[in-house]
Amino acid sequence: MDLSVILPVVNERDNLVVLIPRLRALLERENLAFEILVIDGGSSDGAAEAAERLGARVLRERRRGYAGALETGFAEARGDYLLTLDADLSHEPAFVAKMWRARNRADIVVASRYTQGGVSYGDPLRNLLSRILNLAMRRTLSMPVRDMSSGFRLYRREAIAGLELESRNFEVLEEILVKAWADGYSVYEAPFTYFPREAGRSHARLIRFGLDLAWAAARLWKLRNSVASADYDARAFYSIIPLQRYWQRRRHRIATFWARGATRILDAGCGSSMIIQSLNNAVGMDFSMGKVRYLRRFGIPLARGSAFALPFRDGAFDCVISSQVIEHIPFDDALFAEMRRVLAPNGTLIIGTPDYATIGWRTIEPLYGFFAPGGYRDEHITHYTRESLLRILEKHGFAHEETAYVMRSELIMRMRRVERPANSAAPSGVEAA
Repeated sequence: MDLSVILPVVNERDNLVVLIPRLRALLERENLAFEILVIDGGSSDGAAEAAERLGARVLRERRRGYAGALETGFAEARGDYLLTLDADLSHEPAFVAKMWRARNRADIVVASRYTQGGVSYGDPLRNLLSRILNLAMRRTLSMPVRDMSSGFRLYRREAIAGLELESRNFEVLEEILVKAWADGYSVYEAPFTYFPREAGRSHARLIRFGLDLAWAAARLWKLRNSVASADYDARAFYSIIPLQRYWQRRRHRIATFWARGATRILDAGCGSSMIIQSLNNAVGMDFSMGKVRYLRRFGIPLARGSAFALPFRDGAFDCVISSQVIEHIPFDDALFAEMRRVLAPNGTLIIGTPDYATIGWRTIEPLYGFFAPGGYRDEHITHYTRESLLRILEKHGFAHEETAYVMRSELIMRMRRVERPANSAAPSGVEAA
């Protein structure tokens, strides 16, 4: 099935008898295989019966509230794409055709009142409050979406599969967007003109909505500022915190200068960093599907794989970058053996990790953990020093060429793969500090 249309309703009979036939005519004209789901929140005006007569499938919401209605629709829908819109005719059904044509531009298409080209003809006071709330949420959560509260959306099924929704009412709209974006899915805002509802009264209460939204923002802020967010590394490069921004850019400068001129580069454990986005002739690899998914939009060759078994042939690259990876992984000789294996003879390894022998890092890490809970400090499980890492790399057949530091705390070394004598054996049993 191409499309499932999800209509949450409470006492919308008069609007449904207009909306459903218009939707059906449009979708048939577009030659789509579709279904219309009406999620009833306890209507007393005959809305459910009217919807059934018009060929819609009527379902009772699994839990009370707008969030429960969407949750029910998502669970019951059978389409590859899921369309949500209000049943009050404020969302013009003819606009669905434009949204369908935009489906390949992103995983989620939002009919946006506030992007360039969008217009809202609603009540002026409600428009003002809506703009203020959207601006506050966008800034607080660092989301590149101007109309986060629009419920007129087209979802690719994969973008919302498995989402655990905690919201009760209309704040679920922001929750869905933030969680999908944090998992690497993309959003496109299609300019849309909003008209007031044609009949009945709105079930949204702005004061209640504002309070629910504030509570949701507090929960979602933790997600947006944790390493679980797919764009965590990319955002850090443009951070408003001077130290964080400097740190990221210093690391970027060292890695890209050393890799410059290489013709086949692997960034193993690339995350969403600006390093992989800046390099030419590079392949990005990460274990996190969310981060790989996020990078797809930049046209970078990508693979999801493990650092313990790199999914590339022997000698495939003349430069391998491993920046801020090895400290997140239990020590294993396979990490370093795999870096050597995929490097061509005389290839360059650029490897970076915090140096736990420096007073700088031993001071910075506790402070970082305090100010950014859920950040990288909590995931540093293997601690290296310059001496211990150099010893490990030399035993794995690498020769040291250059060392650089970020704030005399983060160690970055440039190593070269050298050939072992024919009778030498691969090392084992070397441990981190």
